[in-house]
Formats: sequence, C-alpha cells, structure tokens
Amino acid sequence: MTAPIPPLDPEMLLRAYAIGVFPMADSRDAPSVYWVEPKRRAILPLDSFHLSKSLRKTLLSERFETTANRAFGEVVRLCAESVEDRPATWINGQIEAAVTTLHASGHAYSIETWEYGELVGGLYGIALGQGFFGESMFSRAANASKIALAHLVARMRAGGYTLLDCQFMTPHLASLGAVEIGRDAYVALLDTAVSGAVSGSGELGDFFAFDAPDPLGATVTETVSGPKSGWRIAQALVHTS
Repeated sequence: MTAPIPPLDPEMLLRAYAIGVFPMADSRDAPSVYWVEPKRRAILPLDSFHLSKSLRKTLLSERFETTANRAFGEVVRLCAESVEDRPATWINGQIEAAVTTLHASGHAYSIETWEYGELVGGLYGIALGQGFFGESMFSRAANASKIALAHLVARMRAGGYTLLDCQFMTPHLASLGAVEIGRDAYVALLDTAVSGAVSGSGELGDFFAFDAPDPLGATVTETVSGPKSGWRIAQALVHTS
C-alpha cells in the first residue's frame, strides 16, 4: 500500500519564504516537492514598473475588469493548468493545498483579470510583512497577465510594500521592469521586508489599502476588493512613481 503524501505545513512554508526559499514540484502529479533558493533572483522594483504606452492604452480602454482576491482557487488552478505554450507545471497538490490554507489565513492573495465575465488572466502570491512573493501567473487573452501585474504593483504601492519577488527572470517580466539581482542583495531586501512579520513588530503591508474610499466612490472590503477601473490603476502607477 502506498503511504499517504504528507501535506506541506503552511507555517513552515512562511518560514521558508522568510529566509528566501520556496517549494516547487516536478509536475502537477508529483508526490513531493523540492526546495529552491536561486543564486540569481528576479524582483520588480515597485517604482520601476514599466507602464508602456500600449499597456496604458489597454488599461484606459476598460476592455478588462480587474479584481483582487475574488477567485483565488480558480487562479491557482489555471496557473497549474497545462497549456500549449506551457505543457508542464511545478504546482502540485501539496503546493495547491498549502497556499489555499495560507489564503484562508490572510497570507496569500490573487489578482484576477476578467473579459466579458470570463476569467482570462491572473496571478497569485504569498504576502509576508512588506514583501509579496509572486508565485505564478496565467493569461488566456492578450495582455491579461500584464493587466493583473499592473494592478498588483498599484496595490502594493498603496499598501506600503517594499519587495515584489518574481523568483525567476523571464522576458515577459523584464519587459515590465523586473531586474535580476544576486543572493546577497536579495537577502538584504528580504530581511528588511519581512522583519516586522518575523519580530511581531514593525510595519506590515496592507493588501487592501488600495480599496480605501476615493473620489470615484470605491468602497472598503476586508477580504475581497470590488472591480478596479483601468483608469484608477494607470493613475496610481503614474502618481506614485
């Protein structure tokens, strides 16, 4: 009889992120995970997000509706789904279960991009202190994941975050302003970002600060944000840079 696969301890997972380590699996059906600590780390400096003319135009067109934390489970599932340009995935059942538990405890969040009511793009990640650790993103329509990342950066700026960890560099991330740094430089940024969470004192990021009332009548919610207009996201990226 095959022994049951032990679940990942969510608290252990948070401790791993706090020291710069994260889990991956060989495939969706892999029975276990391995732990990764890259020598070179991709981060996206929050004041260096590249809002291209074409992306700004897409935001202002209001073609997409974008939300936060509305469909976390579906975002994770779609990130783990095999598609033509990404036939393999590193998100197995252990990871999915652990991040779902972290979501329930307020340590994991998602951004969703919708087109005509259909979820066509999004991302999810782990929040700890003033750091956000981007785990994965997906796109089923042109620019859908870029819209989600623009929303995330605007939200992180409003919430007082200092570190957006992208794990590994890709051309897609580089086009949006991500840079690659060495381990020592990353650990220095990481220590500053998570020190408040680890010590139990100090500043913590507020993922929902972006939902504070504004002149357009946005409302505050504790767990799920309402749709954010592309105009507001574009303005936030311009005015806080």
